Amino acid sequence: MRKYVLLFALSLFVFTGCKKDAVDGTSMQAFQSSINDMASSLSTLQQIKFNEALYILKTFGVDAEGDIQELNALAKLLEGKKVPEIFAMADAVAAENGIDWTSTGPPSLGEMNIFGNVAAMESDPNDIVAEGLSITTRPVDVDTILGPKALQVIPRLVDNAGKNIDFSGAALETIMEVYSSGNLVSSSKNLMQNNNFTGFTIRFPNLPSDKINDGRIDITVTVKTTRKTYKMTKVGVPVNQKAMTQPSQPVIVQDSLSPPPSENMDPLTNGTLPATDPKNTVQKFLNNLSSQNLRAAFDVSDNPNWGSYEKFSNPTSGFGSVKSLSVKNITSASTTDTNASVNATYDVTDKSGNTSAVNVTFGLKNVNGEWKISNYKIN
Repeated sequence: MRKYVLLFALSLFVFTGCKKDAVDGTSMQAFQSSINDMASSLSTLQQIKFNEALYILKTFGVDAEGDIQELNALAKLLEGKKVPEIFAMADAVAAENGIDWTSTGPPSLGEMNIFGNVAAMESDPNDIVAEGLSITTRPVDVDTILGPKALQVIPRLVDNAGKNIDFSGAALETIMEVYSSGNLVSSSKNLMQNNNFTGFTIRFPNLPSDKINDGRIDITVTVKTTRKTYKMTKVGVPVNQKAMTQPSQPVIVQDSLSPPPSENMDPLTNGTLPATDPKNTVQKFLNNLSSQNLRAAFDVSDNPNWGSYEKFSNPTSGFGSVKSLSVKNITSASTTDTNASVNATYDVTDKSGNTSAVNVTFGLKNVNGEWKISNYKIN
């Protein structure tokens, strides 16, 4: 009898010892199995937040179209990552995309399942029944000389009378696509959590002026609920061409009266060459984050995804949640006169005391001779 008990105990040890604590992305079956193993070691609340984090990363952290392609890309992105690293990555992606979500906050996105759509339940917050979708646009960021420099696009789910539907606690994937003469100009994604969704902002300087015909654009917004996808297009929306960036710079003709070009000028782009190493900008950015000098950190960036300083420094969804940083390594991946790529690995501690190791690739661009952070990607 004792022999059987020992054999049972040994088999139980082997079974439980095989549970994985990191993502196995070698196949879709291995990926799902490892995710299930990792979730089983968490509390019920942590499991919900873990599923939310995976949904954030699948929806906004990978560049792929379609569920299968997104899952394959996500498996590759998360290969070898453990639960704290996944939470840290989701926090960064949410902050970068302006999503009001943090791994330490209460559950807010409903029942998430990245491996398949769960049948709608009575309590499913994403099972929103609507008659259609409406789109409202309004000019914002008005300059006294140039006029409006941006356009806010606000989608709303409406009933059959055209009135806004009241809901909250959802996580509806919302996609905006901007077209001109049938050609896709730009696209972006966000989460509609309630019908107070602030929508999207189209910044006119970011639109390629050579691709905008007749000064008008068509805006298509798609909102996905559990049972149905709603789609609406607003045609012929005017843009302020005065605020748009021109495709080319005027040629400067130098004569005998013109001063000689600066030694720090690029003869091909007529732009000022950076005087410093791009790694210095990244180091300065991380040092300022660690010392909680968020204004100084924001000033070395020119990243449209981070938006305004208020959004950047938000204590729950932005870099305002950072308590300290410990930089391990900073290396240059590539550098040209106009663009650079820098890799950095560091430990980040939030204001709740949670510490995570992250590996980030910073994209930088030359802005009047200074390197500015224009892109931020967690590897």
